[in-house]
Amino acid sequence: MIESLSRLISIPSVAVPDGSMEHPFGEHVHEAFTTMLHMGDEAEFLTWNADNFGGHIDFPGTGDGMLGIVGHLDVVPEGDGWEFDPYGGEVIDGYVCGRGASDDKGPVIASFYAMKALKDLGFAPDKTVRLILGLDEETNWKGMEHYLAFVDRTPDLGFSPDADFPVIHGEMGMLVFDLARKFGRFSGKGLELRTIKGGTAANAVPDFARAVVMDTSGGGYESIRNLVAELRESRGWRLQCKGVGKSLEITAEGTSAHGSKPEEGENAISIIMELLGHLNFVSDDQSAFVQFYNEHIGFDMHGEHIGCAFEDEPSGKLIWNTGMIDLDQKSVRLTINVRYPVTGDCEQVYDGVMSVINPFDLGIIKDRHKAPIYLEEDDPLVTTLMDIYRRQTGDEESKPLVIGGGTYARALENTVAFGARFPGEPGLEHMRDEKISVEGLMKLAHIYAEAIYELSRGEHD
Repeated sequence: MIESLSRLISIPSVAVPDGSMEHPFGEHVHEAFTTMLHMGDEAEFLTWNADNFGGHIDFPGTGDGMLGIVGHLDVVPEGDGWEFDPYGGEVIDGYVCGRGASDDKGPVIASFYAMKALKDLGFAPDKTVRLILGLDEETNWKGMEHYLAFVDRTPDLGFSPDADFPVIHGEMGMLVFDLARKFGRFSGKGLELRTIKGGTAANAVPDFARAVVMDTSGGGYESIRNLVAELRESRGWRLQCKGVGKSLEITAEGTSAHGSKPEEGENAISIIMELLGHLNFVSDDQSAFVQFYNEHIGFDMHGEHIGCAFEDEPSGKLIWNTGMIDLDQKSVRLTINVRYPVTGDCEQVYDGVMSVINPFDLGIIKDRHKAPIYLEEDDPLVTTLMDIYRRQTGDEESKPLVIGGGTYARALENTVAFGARFPGEPGLEHMRDEKISVEGLMKLAHIYAEAIYELSRGEHD
């Protein structure tokens, strides 16, 4: 199991769509996919490839029903600053280390070996057990759409090993959109804001941002250097500046985290925008945008200053993550990832944002939307998985959760996320130095084996 996970981690399977049918999400994602299918073939399961857009590994049952386990093999970009090779797959101090170890290659491997263990023991499921392999979960879900359009049938019930324990009985609605505007021409000498760039994915807290400014009046940059030093001292921010030709480059280092849990990170874009808010630029449009950002976004993680103060009892507050920025002297595009409460809808969010951004000449460019899912805590699937979790861990305190994260559970009917992070464990998904403990990987395999055994015996139609 460890060897298989290390092999998968060594493949840098960041989804990079190339428009081809041979490997629609890039060569590396395709390599991870075919590696997993080959493992299924070697274990004498049945495998199916949906035109290289996704596929599955089947443990055939004796009856007509089907239990689904749906995970993914793509990963988010690795970013910088790792203590070990992000694609080394090394075992260090009892941890299998690298991008995808916990999200989602480790849990997929644990699920596969749970299936294999039951098969090797001679277990004959009533329901077919189908391990579905998604290939672009971290981006656009086009692969899952293609897979579902051509697959023979879909599971009657299932789980996704791609979130937290004990059981996720609700997932908040998800939106990705851009806030954008064009800047007018400006004249005169003074401080120009040439570029701002930051972030690598909408659903990750950006850990790096860079701005370039130029003083065309000849006044120099001493005051900006002093401001950087002051904010480093007073706020503890990791800020640097250096001359690049006649310009000054300012960089901010934050802490990456999953976009559904921005409180676990530190947003480098927000850091650099607050610094820029202390400066006076010759472009009134750029200055107005910087002011807008600091007044209505800033470090607010719940959209409360931009018309999105929504919450409900199951979900809590709306979650707002600023994932990327791309600004030059002509325009700006700010990429936002929102998780809204399970009882809400996307139009509430858009209406709230529009009510605030209109005076700033900003527009919304809609990108992705995933509606929320929600099962009551007493739903039979939820209660069965809770019982399994409690038997395997002895944890009688933890309750079913609603999360801001989005999993492939919402792509299928009667499916919830089940693990793989245990209560109290640090969230390393989408972060540098991602890893999973060998002990935790073994525990996952045990839990998923019992879940497969219980749910595939025909008693949970």
